[in-house]
Amino acid sequence: MAVIQKHGKNSSPDLAFHKENLQPDNIGAPGCHKKWPDAHSNWPRPVARIWTVVLLLGTCLLYCARVAMPICAVSMAEKFSWTKRESGMVLGSFFWGYCFTQVFGGYVSDRVGGEKVLLLSAAAWGSMTAFTPILGHLCSQPIFSMTLARFLMGLLQGVHYPSLASLCSQKVVESERGFLMSTVGSGSYLGTLVIGGVGSLMLDLYGWESVFYVSGLLSVLWAYCMWKYLLNGEGPIITLESLGNGGTQSKRSKRHWGRLLKQPAVCAVIVTHLCTASTFFTLLSWLPTFFKDTFPDAKGWVFNVIPWLVAIPSSLFSGCLSDHLICQGFDTTSVRKLMQFFSMGVSSVFTVLLCGNTTFPWAVAFVSATMGLTTFSHSGVSLNVQDLAPSCAGALFGIMNTCGAFSGVLMVYFSGYLIEATGSWGSMFALITTVNLMGLFTFLAFAEARRVDIESSRVRHNSIHI
Repeated sequence: MAVIQKHGKNSSPDLAFHKENLQPDNIGAPGCHKKWPDAHSNWPRPVARIWTVVLLLGTCLLYCARVAMPICAVSMAEKFSWTKRESGMVLGSFFWGYCFTQVFGGYVSDRVGGEKVLLLSAAAWGSMTAFTPILGHLCSQPIFSMTLARFLMGLLQGVHYPSLASLCSQKVVESERGFLMSTVGSGSYLGTLVIGGVGSLMLDLYGWESVFYVSGLLSVLWAYCMWKYLLNGEGPIITLESLGNGGTQSKRSKRHWGRLLKQPAVCAVIVTHLCTASTFFTLLSWLPTFFKDTFPDAKGWVFNVIPWLVAIPSSLFSGCLSDHLICQGFDTTSVRKLMQFFSMGVSSVFTVLLCGNTTFPWAVAFVSATMGLTTFSHSGVSLNVQDLAPSCAGALFGIMNTCGAFSGVLMVYFSGYLIEATGSWGSMFALITTVNLMGLFTFLAFAEARRVDIESSRVRHNSIHI
């Protein structure tokens, strides 16, 4: 691993010249220059820690609301007399909405601030979650109202992760991004555990409606507290002027996206994230069935809970390790590649071990190791997009996540075909390993951590803060 002096990559003569000589002007839309983060736009460490906890809780509630429908699917199918196909249509409609707003959410966040988009979307999807049971009981055709509600949930929640990426790139210094993103990312595993345990208990005691009411209202309460105490009650107004005027960001978006997407490093993060998301979705979808088919007498809570319990501290550790290495002076590119090597390379070793005959305890251990190591991508490719293009990290992450979601669904279907055609679970694990290694080799070969969004802006605009 290459070692450099601390912050050495930020002290090149070229950048130093622009730090000293470029001064902001007031041309363009009000606030159009603030999306280029400078030293004064970053959160102080105490503020960053508060936001980390708040965003962790928000991501946890995001998954509580998202998983409420799958948790209640069986009870709702009995209530409304749905077939398996109809239940699948309701559950699958979330995906289509989720894909459509990724890029848009990131683009708006880059322009007006990720915190505003997070606040508005959380209030909306929280309200939609709480209102879902009412829609089911009032509508004469619950299958249509529930499918629509699930689709809208996908639309509203699709902006969450791109907004996080945009917010982190604008407000968090490079040496602390790993901890924030890995901690916030662990909220997805925590939310899955919470809704799986507490939600199942509420389902048995109070009915399926209670799961939606509680998770939805808590999400709205989270949005209110964020608005009241972190944003000081300021209205999260997103105006057409802020989105459409010809400021610096608007000109970049129109003229230089083609150049940006032709950069090898940018293509590498898109391909790598696509591979990471595909394998994760496949494992998430098929692992419960794998355990039930291979170990029919095993207790479900063991293989449904233990891997997620391992994933939470693993995600936190990866973020701390990443930030520590960067603070010690290690090259950022090398650190990102190391994290991704653990996520896709080392985890593949344990995935391969699942191809052979194994006992239930060893299978749980291998799956837990795989899921735990996969979380290292929070400090790898997921952060690399912020290194490459902090001015448009939200939109670029939206492109990555859209590609990953589409490819994930395709790989889940293809894995089912392989399992049925070969009669072996080993074929699925071999496919996962192959896709992981393809993504890893792409990242190791082409990934960089230098800014690729700065050259054209430096030449054409004189209102940039670096």
